[in-house]
Amino acid sequence: MDVERVFHMSGGVGKTSYAQNSSLQKKASDMMKHITIETIQQVYHEVTAKSLGIADLGCSSGPNSLSLIKDIVEAVEGCCHKAFRPLPEFRVFLNDLPTNDFNSVFKTLPDFYRDLKKDKTERCPAIFIAGYPGSFYGRLFPNNCLHFIYSSYSLHWLSKVPPSLYNEHGKSINRGNVYISESTPPSVSRAYWNQFQDDFSLFLKSRSEELVTGGRMVLIILGRIGHDHVDRGNSFFWEILSRCLAISVSQGEIEEEKLDCYDVHFYAASRNEIEEEVRREGSFELERVEMFEIEREVQRGESYGTAVAMTVRAIQESMLYNHFGNGINLDALFNNYGKMIDQEMAKQEIKPITFLLVLKKL
Repeated sequence: MDVERVFHMSGGVGKTSYAQNSSLQKKASDMMKHITIETIQQVYHEVTAKSLGIADLGCSSGPNSLSLIKDIVEAVEGCCHKAFRPLPEFRVFLNDLPTNDFNSVFKTLPDFYRDLKKDKTERCPAIFIAGYPGSFYGRLFPNNCLHFIYSSYSLHWLSKVPPSLYNEHGKSINRGNVYISESTPPSVSRAYWNQFQDDFSLFLKSRSEELVTGGRMVLIILGRIGHDHVDRGNSFFWEILSRCLAISVSQGEIEEEKLDCYDVHFYAASRNEIEEEVRREGSFELERVEMFEIEREVQRGESYGTAVAMTVRAIQESMLYNHFGNGINLDALFNNYGKMIDQEMAKQEIKPITFLLVLKKL
């Protein structure tokens, strides 16, 4: 499957869109916003550039896309006022895969500029915003043009499903599972780890050429706590999806062979694995690593399982339709998914964890 051609969050602003189902990601970003703001302020004090280059990698299409940019601009404005320095201009690059719904982001730009001007007596800084479609597993920008890079909930997505998951006949060695599970052979977890190593190393190398010396990256990424890949964290959500797809097979909605060859391009790295790759690649100093568990918060009348199901659907819908065809009943699939999450939560907590990394270009 060509991930770059197929994978995208569900566009638009409808009930199943990412725009309507990204509140969990927004809550996490807000929890860690103070670290992001501290980092951009530190960069500004150290580089004192007249033109700041900022990139959001994996910007997606929901309301989260521009809210962080507004916070960054206002944080730098505050630094300038305190130091009696003129405002820099901002060059903002919004990146995601070519299939991303960039139009929905651009439609919010008038509101973004209007909010920035609100209650201001002085002129607003010059802000130049552009979309940059393409995979961040490779070069995107010219040399030394960026001062700050932000990426939230994107780097756990691999550039592709690990090729070594399939034998010489094209059959998956992870039959019946969409990710690493208790029943998968050790070669499956090795395949995922090797793909993550290749991708993350390429990501770091590419960004090191685009960032100025002393530039920073703030990366928010799903992960796992320890050595074991199978836990009641992020991997468990994929276990639930495997079970729900198995129900669809038993009801004759999808073919078993289709399920057997469906694998997600995802990897939940441990802290040790991330630190090892940063050291091995050598372009960055890992200044800070924080681990978070996001508190459960759902809308009135909605269960936690339903909230998670709608989020997973907004993320996986494009891949599921591409692989299983338009005949798959996603309403029924994710209705079962939400119920299973609630049932499992009644037995024992599910605790997905998130890492925040701050890296400095050497």
